[in-house]
Amino acid sequence: MSEQLAQIFSFNFLNNSASISIPDMIVTLLVTFALGLFIFGVYTKTFKGVMYSSTFGISLIAMSMITSLVILTVSSNLILSLGMLGALSIVRFRTVIKEPLDLVYLFWAITVGIVVGAGVFPLAIIGSVMIGIILFIFVNRKTNDTPYVVVISCTGDKSEALSLRLLNEHTKKHVVKAKSVSKNGVELTVEVRLKESSSQFVNALLSVDGVSNATLVSYNGEYYA
Repeated sequence: MSEQLAQIFSFNFLNNSASISIPDMIVTLLVTFALGLFIFGVYTKTFKGVMYSSTFGISLIAMSMITSLVILTVSSNLILSLGMLGALSIVRFRTVIKEPLDLVYLFWAITVGIVVGAGVFPLAIIGSVMIGIILFIFVNRKTNDTPYVVVISCTGDKSEALSLRLLNEHTKKHVVKAKSVSKNGVELTVEVRLKESSSQFVNALLSVDGVSNATLVSYNGEYYA
């Protein structure tokens, strides 16, 4: 019993940890780098936000490679894996993710690093190709039912009713989202779905008695039919 305890406290069992050859390390990092470039390419082709960040795309490549290094370390040494888990548990990421799809790319990059680091190369390659194809199809899919927001400034109830009637005639659907009333008049915020992508009804709104201003704005938020 005493000899076993002596072996444990002398940390001789560290010498029994599995070792990773340099060729395996190089192949793992090269495959992860290639898949990271693929993720970066899909990200640039499917980005639909307002402000494109090249640093985020580059971070996807770095994150894949770093994650693969972590998995290699965990798989090669039990003691280092426990210490690394403890160190990573105190890490907090406070970067604000503005686009929902950015979370998908982050999780994709991390998953690729985990799978490649575990040595399951076919799963990482085939899975990444399929995910990339799915994102290309659905993110780049064009739709004619794009939502817009119309802001109308009018003087009273009569002009408000006439404006809404005109919207009913020239749009597929309209829903009043907000109404602001002041001594200077009424301001309406209306969500509309255009007919055949025509915005000529905005010009017609100015011909309505009492309407002083009409603005059409495209919005990329979440809409429910």
